[in-house]
Amino acid sequence: QVQLVESGGGLVQAGGSLRLSCAASGRTFSSYAMGWFRQAPGKERDFVAAISWSGGSRYYADSVKGRFTISRDNAKNTVYLQMNSLKFEDTAVYLCALAGGISRATVTLVGSYDYWGQGTQVTVSS
Repeated sequence: QVQLVESGGGLVQAGGSLRLSCAASGRTFSSYAMGWFRQAPGKERDFVAAISWSGGSRYYADSVKGRFTISRDNAKNTVYLQMNSLKFEDTAVYLCALAGGISRATVTLVGSYDYWGQGTQVTVSS
């Protein structure tokens, strides 16, 4: 049984920064790709960023490119999302997810991920 637990969300002013963490258990973390998605009220779950099992490949949504950075520490079974220059429109619940494998063609798809965390709320005040 895989468990993913997100933390680090909160309330921040526009232009500020937050770092989200996602701790994984139950699988060999280093064998799996990880992703971050976000979901605002009444909207679909949107891809934010993903990282391959080795960390060698990283993918970003255009809306966060240059502002967000995804990273992972396989020794700690944790993936991070550093979010800088936050905007009001970044407000959402952020969820991490685990995938057996991803490619450039599939990385943005919700269905590519096998396990999901419960999410952490990020609220950006304007």
